[in-house]
Amino acid sequence: MATVLFVSESDTGYSPIASALFERAAAGRHRALSAGTRPGDRVDPLVVDVMRALGIDLSEQRPRPVTDKLVKQANVVVTIGDADECPYVPGRLYIEWDLDEPRSRSIQELREARDDIGWHADALVVELDWWVIHGDL
Repeated sequence: MATVLFVSESDTGYSPIASALFERAAAGRHRALSAGTRPGDRVDPLVVDVMRALGIDLSEQRPRPVTDKLVKQANVVVTIGDADECPYVPGRLYIEWDLDEPRSRSIQELREARDDIGWHADALVVELDWWVIHGDL
């Protein structure tokens, strides 16, 4: 089992989406965490809405700061957008998803972003399954 930490700037949009979609795709084979370099107060209400449409409830999730301790819990750290200040811990695999998180967006743009993030999350699960099976992680 691998642990993946998804890090965005605020942990209010793309990183909670990624974490939730990754965990759904992994179906218990891997686990996910999310955090932000400058965490906000709450998950964006539009994000809660677009995820609720998939049967995923993020309404109780609270953004949290990325810390060395949190990074040490992960095998893989996925940075999303402006997460440049993520701590570096040797021995972790760092992956960058070049998905810029806009400050304002329409519900349709957010649905499209959610679906794109879902594709990335599904692909990461497949990679991690392979790495675990072959003893590379």
